[in-house]
Amino acid sequence: AKHMFTGYDHLLFLLGVIFFLYRIKDIALYVSLFAIGHSITMILGVYLDIRYNPYIIDAIIGLSVVYKAMDNMGWFSRWLGVTPNTKIATLIFGLVHGFGLATKLQDFALPKQGLLANLLAFNVGVELGQVFALIIIFIAISYWRHTASFTRHAYHANVVLLMAGCALMAQQLIACQVQIQSTVDQ
Repeated sequence: AKHMFTGYDHLLFLLGVIFFLYRIKDIALYVSLFAIGHSITMILGVYLDIRYNPYIIDAIIGLSVVYKAMDNMGWFSRWLGVTPNTKIATLIFGLVHGFGLATKLQDFALPKQGLLANLLAFNVGVELGQVFALIIIFIAISYWRHTASFTRHAYHANVVLLMAGCALMAQQLIACQVQIQSTVDQ
């Protein structure tokens, strides 16, 4: 659960996902799609020991935040004349986010005995943390929606979300380059 409160990249993406969702039913659907994707790749990534460069995965997680901000601002329909299927995108980015967590868990020497049960329990904790964090975010955004400033500043809030996603991507790509250069130098 702690991961979801400190996993600002996940929370930024989920903030973007629920930003313009008003009905609990819609929020539950999108959060469930994200959680399903997140759970599948987190559990399978660790259990099957599927490894990939964590900096690249985290850069894609930053890209997911950029994507969601651009979607919220209507850029895809305006620039490309097409609106992406947000449900499929949320599931796909959930898969990436879960794989990101899997790459972090693989750094620990996890015992093979009871691994699946421990991963399932860990995942429940992560998802509960996500629900608690989303409740706080939803209450704050719901309160903001009832003010005149929401309409005036919603676009700007998504610009900030876009910039945060770009910063996350840049940070991870630079770290990846440093890691590659360090490997080459050795």
